[in-house]
Amino acid sequence: MGKKKVVQKAGGEELTEEKLGERIAAQQGKAPGHHVEFGIVYVNASYNNTMITVADKAGNVITWASAGALGFSGPKKATPFASSKVVSAIIEKMKRSGLHSVDIIVKGVGSGRDSAIRTFASHGINILSVKDATPIPHNGPRPRKVRRV
Repeated sequence: MGKKKVVQKAGGEELTEEKLGERIAAQQGKAPGHHVEFGIVYVNASYNNTMITVADKAGNVITWASAGALGFSGPKKATPFASSKVVSAIIEKMKRSGLHSVDIIVKGVGSGRDSAIRTFASHGINILSVKDATPIPHNGPRPRKVRRV
C-alpha cells in the first residue's frame, strides 16, 4: 500500500493525509463522516434546462447539478441525453455520502424528466417513490373582455 505521507508543521504538530483531509473538509463546512442513507431527489425539467437537486430528509442540500453546469449550451440542455449525463454526475457525488435510497419529485414538462428517472434506476439507486409536482393552473384569472373595433 505504501507509506503514509507526513507533513511537518512549524509548531511540531504532525499532520497525516487523513487529518489533512478532515481539516480541509471542516474548512469547507462539510463533516468528513457525513453519511446519509435516505434522500429526496428534486428533478426540475423545464423547456430550457434540467436541474437536479439531492437533499436529505431535513431538506439540507447534499448536491446539485444542471445541464448548463456540465457544459451543455442552448437547446441541447433540455435533451434526454443531457438529463442522463446530469444524473450520472449526481450519482458520483451521491456515492461519496452513502446515499442509496431516494424519493424522486419531478417538476416541469421538459423532455428530460423520464430520462432522469430511468438513469437513476439503471445505476442501481433504490427508488422508493416518484411524485409529479408540476404546477397546474386551476382556471386562473378572468380573461380580458373582447376587443371591439
